[in-house]
Amino acid sequence: MIQRPKTHNRLPPSFPRARGGRIGSSPEATAGGRRRGARRGPGQTDKMNAFRLAGDMTHLMSVLLLLLKIHTIKSCAAGDKQFETAAALRCEREKVSEDWERRRWVMNDRNCVSLKTQELYALVFTTRYLDIFTDFISLYNTIMKLIFLGSSFSIVWYMRRHKMVRRSYDKDHDTFRHQFLILPCLILALLIHEKFTFREVLYHTSFSELLHSVMWTFSIYLEAVAIFPQLVLLQRTRNIDNLTGQYVFFLGAYRLLYILNWIYRYFTEPNYVHWITWISGLVQTLLYADFFYYYFNSWKNNVKLTLPA
Repeated sequence: MIQRPKTHNRLPPSFPRARGGRIGSSPEATAGGRRRGARRGPGQTDKMNAFRLAGDMTHLMSVLLLLLKIHTIKSCAAGDKQFETAAALRCEREKVSEDWERRRWVMNDRNCVSLKTQELYALVFTTRYLDIFTDFISLYNTIMKLIFLGSSFSIVWYMRRHKMVRRSYDKDHDTFRHQFLILPCLILALLIHEKFTFREVLYHTSFSELLHSVMWTFSIYLEAVAIFPQLVLLQRTRNIDNLTGQYVFFLGAYRLLYILNWIYRYFTEPNYVHWITWISGLVQTLLYADFFYYYFNSWKNNVKLTLPA
């Protein structure tokens, strides 16, 4: 009898494997399981589950909620819309410094969105989605990337360029030096990233692949601490309006849902291991722990949310 030759489900040596098994479809890591520059091998499919979808939608809700707030009330600070609009128009029309000082005094007693945090998020999405026009994963993935890029830069533009919104920005309290977060994250990404073995870098990695890997890892590290300037600002101003509180809460909930997604994938997908993403996500979630405590206390007791100075 003629025996059929045995076939091996093995990729050729020149065909790079994605670390962690199947390829993720989430925008977080072209997000969550795929190494930069790796092509799809046999049996690799896009995976979606309820935790990941809930995390994506929660993340999307947080960003759109903040953008809608700024666009609607033409302010990045909490307060009455009519008062803020009238005060801004009067300052613009009459050039009365007393009105502006009074308006600043009122705003400083409330809270504001941190421009530093929004600039960090814009940098996170820019460095994470360098492959947006070269590496197609799915229509869902591409749309989510475009939304996060567009919304983050829109928020930064509003706070820096819009003549009414930028006047409501409390730069006197938002003084956290966010550049001190960027440099350590970049150095760490150069030292520890997905293509971390010397053999891979020397023999199997092009400059483009290495750049994408380092920038993607940098975005993961930076996202873990990007909320820090916002939390510091909220502690300084103490009083938190509902929309800003919900924005921060949804950001924290998104990361918590992604941790549940990683746990689910770890037990359902073979060889799914991503220490960089896991540790960074855990650090990011821990930063929200104090905020979550006071948020749930205020919700439980039906009182206004305040943070200790």
